[in-house]
Amino acid sequence: MILTPIPRAELRHVLDRFMGGLVDPYSCEVFRRIRATSADRACGPQAERHRQVALSLAGALGMAIHPEGTPCRFNWDGTALNGATEAYVILHEVAHFALAPAERRDLIDFGLGPGPDTTDREAAAEAAALSPLEAAEEEEAVASLLGIVWEAELGQPALASFLDQNWLEGLDRSAAGHFISVLGTLRQRRALSLA
Repeated sequence: MILTPIPRAELRHVLDRFMGGLVDPYSCEVFRRIRATSADRACGPQAERHRQVALSLAGALGMAIHPEGTPCRFNWDGTALNGATEAYVILHEVAHFALAPAERRDLIDFGLGPGPDTTDREAAAEAAALSPLEAAEEEEAVASLLGIVWEAELGQPALASFLDQNWLEGLDRSAAGHFISVLGTLRQRRALSLA
């Protein structure tokens, strides 16, 4: 959910302002790739193709996927992924899987507490293993950006996710610096294929 909606007529100007705050070539290149994608979610057959690509990536990284029609109370229940959701949600969960240490991969929602799509919030809260809250928020930001970068690499609407996940919040204060910092964390973790 976008905290501060941006009117479509102003989007180009807002993205230019954000880009102006990026001080290094690497951050600029990553953002250019995100910006080159659609700000609108895919729908219909294209959305299904995107979902299948996201599921293929999940499988390639070793994530089990619940069979179609399986009722799921979590996006990740500690053993398998709910594959009956949108591509961008799947890629976000795959990013969590890729970033989570082995001891948290078998926890509901990776031990981060309930996610926005979690229906059994109590069970997810009981499984929360990461504290303080700032550590969980930092990991959420890192997984968010990794999922968005993957969307861009796959030609999916990464810009839509960038907007939905509030990367422009605090545009004139902290947005660019936050992006640079989280991108730096991804580079340190060697989680990106970009040079």
